[in-house]
Amino acid sequence: MSGKALVTGGAGFIGSHLVDRLIDDDWEVLAADDLSKGHLDRLADARRNGPVHFHQLDIGSDEFREAVRRFEPDVVHHLAAQSGVRPSVEDPMFDARVNILGTINVLQAAAEAEAQRVVFASSGGAMFGEVPGAPVTEDAPAFPDSPYGISKKIVEDYFRYFRHVAGLDYVILALGNVYGPRQDPHGEAGVVAIFSRLMLDGRRPVVNGDGEQARDYVYVDDIVDAFARAGEIGGGVRLNIGTGIPTTVNELYDLIADSAGYDGAPEFGPAKEGDLARSVIDAAAAKAHLGWEPWTELPTGIAKTVQAFREE
Repeated sequence: MSGKALVTGGAGFIGSHLVDRLIDDDWEVLAADDLSKGHLDRLADARRNGPVHFHQLDIGSDEFREAVRRFEPDVVHHLAAQSGVRPSVEDPMFDARVNILGTINVLQAAAEAEAQRVVFASSGGAMFGEVPGAPVTEDAPAFPDSPYGISKKIVEDYFRYFRHVAGLDYVILALGNVYGPRQDPHGEAGVVAIFSRLMLDGRRPVVNGDGEQARDYVYVDDIVDAFARAGEIGGGVRLNIGTGIPTTVNELYDLIADSAGYDGAPEFGPAKEGDLARSVIDAAAAKAHLGWEPWTELPTGIAKTVQAFREE
């Protein structure tokens, strides 16, 4: 399948990789981004290789909806978000404006433009909260521990509503901890990017808490493949996109240090308030529905990421 695709957050970390993939798959792409965190130069290769249009727009604005109506996308990939847990705690009103009201505006715009479906980037960790034991499946009770997680949970009802009243198909992808080239090494999220940049600069990273927090790390190319498949298949479902493999921060530190040629020990700082001890998700449903599986092993993905930061 090919056609016209809108990518919100298209100049961001995951969004720009998705634009690259869509151009490779012969789609015409409109990338919308307010550039509060995105960078236009991330789209340079895609714009050379195919039809990429860019609009600097707030997803909550009337101007955004008008641009979507004019473009008439077949598929909307919605990745624009307030994506930090701590910022959501510090300013839950802003988090709700972007992640709830902004998403409603995206759904309204998609319906008005008669798009076939919306693929939405949700969270496989913040949505469920603390779940010990086996990797979490989609039917686990969702008890988010932050306004960020709450916002991701709330908007699911809006997706169901727009499917019912407007025939707007959707797929919600609950992502594990995404890492890879182009991730911001200066924000609160993205420990792989943060550690990679610090180690390559010869600076000592800080591990919050004891470093035994376990996460499900998924390489960005694998994530983008899930979006591409979901855009073609649809189905009105939420699917976990992860590896099902727990990796502690201490284990991650060692992998990054090995790739970066860094031999220093970490500094251990206080644990982050509300930091989950374990967040690992089961992606069996994504394999059944999309034919999707992660293929990038963590050491390979880490090596690619460190090399990309080295070349910057």
